[in-house]
Amino acid sequence: MTRAVQCAAVGIAAVFLLVLGAALRPLLWPESPAAAPVLTVTELGFVQDMTAHHQQALTLAARLDPGAEPAVRTLAEQIADAQRVELGTLLGWTQLTGAAPTAPGPGTWMTGSTHQHHSATETTMPGMATLAELDALTTARGRDAEILFLQLMYRHHSGGVTMARAADALLTAGPIKRTARAMARSQSQEMGYLGMLLALRGAPPTP
Repeated sequence: MTRAVQCAAVGIAAVFLLVLGAALRPLLWPESPAAAPVLTVTELGFVQDMTAHHQQALTLAARLDPGAEPAVRTLAEQIADAQRVELGTLLGWTQLTGAAPTAPGPGTWMTGSTHQHHSATETTMPGMATLAELDALTTARGRDAEILFLQLMYRHHSGGVTMARAADALLTAGPIKRTARAMARSQSQEMGYLGMLLALRGAPPTP
């Protein structure tokens, strides 16, 4: 056998082994399938936005005048306790996903929903109090503090219900959908009590 023929034979054998190796690789070393995301874009967006929303609810409760009437103080504490528990669940989901607790651009997950809550010029979520309103609540005392707290929390819950219903409408199943539906139900009930306490003080809810 000439040297040229030997070289050609070696080359053909090498190519054959490469092709055979490529064919057998999936059988010998199966590729791991890509892990499914823990949360969808919609689920994560809702969780992040509701985290920020709950954090402000705790701020509202903390800034209420300690001298406010017991009925208002008790409601504020109940709301804070409930939202603190829910906040722990929300933060657990973002940690499990490896995402930031809150989103830099709130509301983007609601694209396509019938519950769009802000225009292109708005940068906050529905129901959120402004810094000026938070400062006013900090300094308010007595009846003025009670009315301002009730109005801000009523509006805050209204925004939360809007977000929760949007998530419920966008999601088909799963724990996030169930949580959103439960939040919409509980906060709607609390809005009824907030409205009653405002009516007793002759004040309307804040739109």
